[in-house]
Amino acid sequence: MKVIRREFLFLSGITVVVPATSKFALARAQAGPKLTQVLRKDLENQGQMVQETVVSVVDFAPGTAAPWHMHPGAQELLHVFEGNVMVEIEGTGATLLKTGEAGIIPAELVHLVRNESASATAKALVVHSRAEKDKPLMIVVQK
Repeated sequence: MKVIRREFLFLSGITVVVPATSKFALARAQAGPKLTQVLRKDLENQGQMVQETVVSVVDFAPGTAAPWHMHPGAQELLHVFEGNVMVEIEGTGATLLKTGEAGIIPAELVHLVRNESASATAKALVVHSRAEKDKPLMIVVQK
């Protein structure tokens, strides 16, 4: 009878320990963050020097647009995470950025960004890498 009891206790212990161990191993395997690189590009028109980085989220209601503008001494990275936006750079035409896509607008270039949808909103993460903090972040340009 003692042998049966020991085997029963041993088997009972395995049924408790194995699931707990596998949950621990699974938790350890899932603990690290997932990093997805969106865009990597050398800086342009800034002499490879950044004084400040400004990160913003911009919300575009249906049919809205930022005015024609430029960023003196600041390169702009735009990553769309909801909807679509049209990026138009003066003299180079327009590019549609869809959800999950990104683009870079070099410093000093006049541009605008608009949501052409009549019903859907759009959101984008915007990163400005500024080489000259003493200049304004944005200057509206009349067209």
